[in-house]
Amino acid sequence: MPEFINPNKLRIARLVEIEGVTAEEIYSLLAVPQDSEMGDYALPCFRFAKALRKAPQAIAAELAQRIGDNGFCKAEAVNGYLNFRLNKAMLARDTLNSVISLQDKFGDSEAGKGKTVCIDFSSINIAKPFHIGHLSTTVIGAALYRVYKKMGYNAVGINHLGDWGTQFGKLIVAFKKWGSSEDLNKRGILALTDLYVRFHSEAEKDPALDEEARRSFKSLEDGDAEATGLYNLFKEITLKEVNKVYERLDIAFDSYNGEAFYNDKMDPVLRDLEAKNLIVESEGAKIVDLSDYGMPPCLLVKADGATLYATRDLAAAFYRKNTYDFYKCLYVVAYQQNLHFKQVFKVLELMGAEWAKDLVHVPFGMVSLEDGTMSTRKGKVVWLSDVLDRTVEKSLAIISQKSPDLKDKERIAEKIGVGAVVFFALSNNRIKDIVFSYDKVLNFDGETGPYVQYTNVRCNSILRRAGNIEEILASPLTEEDVKGLDNKESEVLIALIERFPSILNDVLDKYEPSILTRHLIDIAQAFNRFYLEHRILNAEEEYKKGRLALVYATRAVLTEGLRLLGIQSPEEM
Repeated sequence: MPEFINPNKLRIARLVEIEGVTAEEIYSLLAVPQDSEMGDYALPCFRFAKALRKAPQAIAAELAQRIGDNGFCKAEAVNGYLNFRLNKAMLARDTLNSVISLQDKFGDSEAGKGKTVCIDFSSINIAKPFHIGHLSTTVIGAALYRVYKKMGYNAVGINHLGDWGTQFGKLIVAFKKWGSSEDLNKRGILALTDLYVRFHSEAEKDPALDEEARRSFKSLEDGDAEATGLYNLFKEITLKEVNKVYERLDIAFDSYNGEAFYNDKMDPVLRDLEAKNLIVESEGAKIVDLSDYGMPPCLLVKADGATLYATRDLAAAFYRKNTYDFYKCLYVVAYQQNLHFKQVFKVLELMGAEWAKDLVHVPFGMVSLEDGTMSTRKGKVVWLSDVLDRTVEKSLAIISQKSPDLKDKERIAEKIGVGAVVFFALSNNRIKDIVFSYDKVLNFDGETGPYVQYTNVRCNSILRRAGNIEEILASPLTEEDVKGLDNKESEVLIALIERFPSILNDVLDKYEPSILTRHLIDIAQAFNRFYLEHRILNAEEEYKKGRLALVYATRAVLTEGLRLLGIQSPEEM
């Protein structure tokens, strides 16, 4: 994947001269040491030992002696690693000038210019609640969408609606037996959910209901006017409700083409599979045999003629390639679907779709309640809108207690409460299962969204009290201006800010927004250490500009980082 090129890292790579090794290879091997005491960047020399017929320690020592201290950086050999310490004054000056000049464009890249990335995420089910289980796919996909945009890609957000299947037959039956238009108009999707739960409860006592539901869905497939009318009504009610949640999360989609959209696009795919002799009949069903690849068969058409998710996903993949000519197509779907996507991607490959290699399943862990998993059928769900309401309510209570005179408390509480939920969902490695707990989501201390937001507010407060900050920072900083940043707290913070663009590249390289979440926490913690240890507004006059510039740069990166995660930055808290 094309990436943001870190100018400092590239300069170091060009300083290292090893026979038969390019600067690009050196660049790719340079990493940031876990212990900042070891330097700003480190090059492991073990990779070169065999070719050079020397011990890694000897290679590192020779390179360190050759590069030495050249004004830009100092090279040191440590246990087979070549460590580099950048000139702190130059790093501070160049990094701060770059952020001040670019502001929210800091970290922007043209790496993705001319390339389209489709991102299939959220994919809520029609007539079912938008519950906490949909949180991960929704915020992970939206964060990747924003970062791709920032890195120059044409990102296409796709909400592959679950808007087809036998559940609609069940709902039609349930509505006819127990529902009413009055209740639908009054309670909307809550009424639909109750009907869905009741159907499964009644079907356990009367299995004939399942057959009735299958007949109702067949009527829908055949275009029956009554069934189609109810289906459209259920869909309209659901989208109206879920769009309220998307608005609160500041998420929009470029396409809502769901399963129903591909109903008339599956036959060409099935014909192509048959023409390529990939279809095998098994007990009346149509499958693709994948036993040679260590997978069970991919079922495409059941014995009764019904198609499945895999059939529609194949049709969707062809449609997206033909429509968007994507560079990559991501599927942000829970890890339980790992096998499904391996099968679909393999079938596409067997069909000769060379672009199958550009399809990526981005799995994530499941969300469960503290007392077990969720089930729409049993009515055991936590609505996402309720979670957002409770966190906003908690935020408002804290604000009212700590800042009773703050204006627009409700608006600020919305930003903090929603931000707390989003940050919680993005704070762990995406593949980990999450046990949803209000205590954790509503914990406003420690490594949380509100902590990062509050740090940003602290930056805003300092800059407001400084007066006309744009005028103060109108001229570029010189090395003389950054003398007041010659301390450990400032150096750690500047190094973290300098790495922000590279962090965004890592997010896309690993499809992992938590890398950015962790980095923002690190920046916030580093800033607060700097704030506690060093005077800013009442600093010596020769130190003031540099320290205010560091505050300004911190605010810019935190604000932009939070935006990429889908979290707003209040001016006050």
